[in-house]
Amino acid sequence: MKISKKIAAILALFIGLMSVFAGSKVLFGIDTKDYTILIWLVSYNVLFGVISVFASYLIWQNNVLAKKLTLFILGVHFMVFIYLKFFDATVAAESIKAMLFRTSIWTVIALLTLIVPNYLNKK
Repeated sequence: MKISKKIAAILALFIGLMSVFAGSKVLFGIDTKDYTILIWLVSYNVLFGVISVFASYLIWQNNVLAKKLTLFILGVHFMVFIYLKFFDATVAAESIKAMLFRTSIWTVIALLTLIVPNYLNKK
């Protein structure tokens, strides 16, 4: 497997575990914030954290579904980011920054999974 896909899988695992860990702490009341918490957004982050861990496994295994799942996660994160940024007046700035971070990481994962291997294969 190409190094780019290994890096992508590790990034997906990291962002997934981070989302599950941080979101679960908020959902279980272990961690409190000084700003408004949108429970639907925290639940979304935990769910997509689990999906990200699964995607990490698929990327590592070079499974054909990895590409589709990577694009799905990136697309949904992007749509949620746009919604939070432009259509939800109750969302905290921290939540928008966190979603921008997730979207950025998944953009890198998509590049490493989809674009870089195709470029390297042409050489």
